[in-house]
Amino acid sequence: MAKETKFNSAKEEEKKQEMILFLSDSEEKEHFLSKGNRKLLSDPLDDNNPITVQVLGICSALAITVQLEPAIVMAIAVMVVMAFSNMIISMLRNLIPSRIRIIVQLVVVASLVILVSEVLKAYAFDVSKQLSVFVGLIITNCIVMGRLEAFALGNGVYKSFLDGIGNAAGYGLILIIVAFFRELLGSGKLFGFEVLGHQAATLSESTGLYALGYENNGLMLLSPMALIVVGLIIWVQRARNRKLIEEN
Repeated sequence: MAKETKFNSAKEEEKKQEMILFLSDSEEKEHFLSKGNRKLLSDPLDDNNPITVQVLGICSALAITVQLEPAIVMAIAVMVVMAFSNMIISMLRNLIPSRIRIIVQLVVVASLVILVSEVLKAYAFDVSKQLSVFVGLIITNCIVMGRLEAFALGNGVYKSFLDGIGNAAGYGLILIIVAFFRELLGSGKLFGFEVLGHQAATLSESTGLYALGYENNGLMLLSPMALIVVGLIIWVQRARNRKLIEEN
C-alpha cells in the first residue's frame, strides 16, 4: 500500500512538472479558439479595458500620445513584454516561492523591457528618443504587473499568453485613439504627414481646411487634453454599455 501511494505521488509530481511547460488537463480538453479563450482577447478591448475600465496605465496615455507613431510603437512594445512575461511566469508558477514572486516578476519584466529597448534603439532610434524613459517605465506599469499577479500565476501558458495579448491590445487601442485625435487636431498631421492641408502664413497661400480659416488646436498637444480625451472615451463607452456604470 505504501509503495502504491509513493508511486502515485511520484506520478502526480511528474505530471505536475510536465504541466509547467505545457497545457493543464482542462486546457488540453478546451479548443485553442474556444469561447473562453476568445474572451481573453476580446474583453480587454471593451468591457474590461485596462485604461477605461480598470483605470490603469494612465501616465503613458498622457505622455506619449502627442503623435501616432510613438503611441503605436509603445503599444507593440507593451504587447511583446506582456505576452512573453505572462508566458514565462506561467511556466515558472509552480517553482516560484510565494515570498519572492514579486521580485521574480520584476526580473522577468525588466529583462524583456531591456531587450525591447535595445531593439528600438537599433532599428527605430528616433522613436526610441521620443519615447524616452517611458519604455523603461513599462517595468512598473500596473497593467503588466497586475496581469502577472492576477492571471499568469494561476493559469496555463497558452491562456496567459492570450491574456497578455488581449490586455496589451486594449491598452494600445486607447493609446492609438488618443494619439490619433491629438496629432490630427493639434498639428493637422498623421504620422508626420499633412492631412488637413498646408498651413501657410496667409489664407491665400494655405490649402485644405486651412484655406477656409481652420486653425490647429494647440491645447490638444498638452498633456491635460489627453486626460480629457480619455475621459470622453470613458463617457462614450459607459453610455453605450450601461453595465459599466458603478452603482452608488
